[in-house]
Amino acid sequence: MQSELVAELWTPVWAWLLALPAWQGFVLVVGCSVLAAKLIQVGGDVLIRRVTRRVPGEIDDAVFGSVHPALYVTVVLVGVYLGVELLVVGPEAETTAPLEATLLTVLTVVWAYSLARMGRRVSDELTGDSRFDSRVVPIFQNVWSAVLLGISAFLVLTFWEIDITPLLASAGILGIVIGLAARDTIANLFGSIALYADGTYAVGDFIVLESGERGRVEDISIRSTVIRTRDDMLVTVPNSVLNTATITNESEPQRERRVRIPVGVAYGTDLEHAEDVLLRVAADQRLVLEDPAPRVRVRGFGDSAVDMELLCWIDEAVLRGRTTHRLFKGVYAAFAEEGIEIPFPQRVVTMTGDEVETPSSVPDPAPSANVDGERADD
Repeated sequence: MQSELVAELWTPVWAWLLALPAWQGFVLVVGCSVLAAKLIQVGGDVLIRRVTRRVPGEIDDAVFGSVHPALYVTVVLVGVYLGVELLVVGPEAETTAPLEATLLTVLTVVWAYSLARMGRRVSDELTGDSRFDSRVVPIFQNVWSAVLLGISAFLVLTFWEIDITPLLASAGILGIVIGLAARDTIANLFGSIALYADGTYAVGDFIVLESGERGRVEDISIRSTVIRTRDDMLVTVPNSVLNTATITNESEPQRERRVRIPVGVAYGTDLEHAEDVLLRVAADQRLVLEDPAPRVRVRGFGDSAVDMELLCWIDEAVLRGRTTHRLFKGVYAAFAEEGIEIPFPQRVVTMTGDEVETPSSVPDPAPSANVDGERADD
């Protein structure tokens, strides 16, 4: 019913435009389209601010802000197309077919770019929203981009009347060729799906790789995972490698992590006093959590010391290096102040056996002979 009403209203308007000189109709239609686009741009900004102010979160801003520019660009392009239709009337109207395909292609590219940009902005907002699983957001973004690319390519081929039947017929052979040529990419794709299904890690988690690299997960794409190390460098690791490697996620199942401070005290030290000193050092550090409370354990008798260990908890794994640094310094200073010795490895060598006797007299050397063979005198 609405489409019929629009057709009834548009038919007399189009007939009136055709009755005008061609250049006047072109200028009128293009000018009206530009004016309408400007009204959409200005009025849309005001409307978006009013609507998004009432809706909690920033997702609505990302959606409206990404789609809004594509709307007034579409209005301008439609106005240009209608204006050209008025300029070329009669047998020459067939020459507008390439123009129509071009405008539709431009519209497809504009909307595909706007929707892809919307997907990225929505993904960024969902990543920081605790109501959503941050592990699925990167995969949603990648699938959304792939679907937009496929639909856009199909529409562009259709606009230019390119038969896609041969492409579909050869899809099987092409799939085999692509599978062999892009096996690493396909392995990374399935690796990313497996990592998500297993819940190995998510964006923002602090992980330790099998190679020893430690860092925070910055991005998870179809092909790889980007990790920011403690040296503030970005390390890109293929998902297929991570899928078969041993990964330690220090942010799961909870973000709090335990810090171990091993220390040795000399034999003869009052262990209760040493334990109180260690607990006092932990309590003085603001990075150490009060719950769970710090504790001290005696681990064994070493060659040169009694082995003890201070155990305490921190908010997140990224604070481990800073906390251990401060705790080691605090333990060293506190032990020095309390007179508690931290022994270094040492060895005591004890020699046993009879004393070496020195002979009181040395026998005379054997008599020597002179050159004539006679016995030499003493």
